[in-house]
Amino acid sequence: MKLAGRVGQVTPSLTLAIDAKAKAMKRDGIDVCSFSAGEPDFDTPNHIKLAAQTAIAQGKTRYGPAAGEPRLRDAIAHKLQTDNRLNYHAENIIVTNGGKHSLYNLMMALIEAGDEVIIPAPFWVSYPEMVKLAGGTPVIVPTTAESQYKITPDQLQNAITPQTRLLILNSPSNPTGMVYTPDEIRAIAQVVVDNDILVVSDEIYEKLLYDGAEHLSIGAASQEVFDRTIISSGFAKAYSMTGWRVGYLAAPIELITAVTKIQGHSTSNVCTFAQYGAIAALEGSQDCVEQMRLAFAERRLAILDLIDAMPGVTCVKPNGAFYVFINISKLGLSSLEFCDGLLNEQQVAVIPGIAFAADDHIRLSYATDMTTIERGLERLATFVKSKL
Repeated sequence: MKLAGRVGQVTPSLTLAIDAKAKAMKRDGIDVCSFSAGEPDFDTPNHIKLAAQTAIAQGKTRYGPAAGEPRLRDAIAHKLQTDNRLNYHAENIIVTNGGKHSLYNLMMALIEAGDEVIIPAPFWVSYPEMVKLAGGTPVIVPTTAESQYKITPDQLQNAITPQTRLLILNSPSNPTGMVYTPDEIRAIAQVVVDNDILVVSDEIYEKLLYDGAEHLSIGAASQEVFDRTIISSGFAKAYSMTGWRVGYLAAPIELITAVTKIQGHSTSNVCTFAQYGAIAALEGSQDCVEQMRLAFAERRLAILDLIDAMPGVTCVKPNGAFYVFINISKLGLSSLEFCDGLLNEQQVAVIPGIAFAADDHIRLSYATDMTTIERGLERLATFVKSKL
């Protein structure tokens, strides 16, 4: 069968592939310690589940508006106004099938052949693939541990060409866990304004911050950059709602209208009763978010202590999300070789850095229980020691 050429341009997701392999090994009875998936191990909070159950009982199981339930769009706009100081209204919001879908829709509506999209590396695996599917050209800008894996204003300026359409900014970051400071965000914002490009800010991890880190949404830096800002986010990480598939995009009305048109011909509305769960997430108590954040904070310190005790590897201390990004360059293995060996020899699943354009690193998610962290890191230490 002849497939469309665009399929051949896209690399399969290594994160999903390794997570699937680890789960298959577990089903076969193998004791696997998995640090692969970026998925909280907590159950969705009860008040959110109850809201969806109530919505089902009330018959909210039919088609809805393609752009989302009006009450949820209002709630998202209110959240962005109060939490992020972004002057969005309901008409600036579209509800999507997860945060990933919001970004895919954005690329379909905005990017075409000849357009360049600047992506700081390390990056989340799907960013460049979405750009390629839209016909655009990903422009990868490498960062280093010395800059805490964050793009500098000078790097951004040097990467901009007449073909530049969009910058993708992710803070807190997947895979590194790094958070841009407010001053760093303002400096990046000025480059965006000076060059009259657009920026999409992926803020899915904004609630997961540690050590006093502060999240400033780039659109709040000035009115000039707000006019050029698009926000992508969702409910998966902060509310442990990964399987609910509810995300959103916030943008100028013209862009939201275009994205709604695309969504209307592809997925139509997001699951109606799931949206009522999302409403409860925003309108209910936020204590559940803080409880999970505190648990992640405890796990973060534990996993960092265990990594620091390992010779041969290093790790920049992250202050957001729930990932550690470990440098394995001293071991003389590619990240795929490392991860395959670790899974086969020690039954520990981690993600190779090549998936994020950093082949001398691996990513571990600490969105798992403390017992798994302690047992898995002991096995990781044994494996690392065997390669020195």
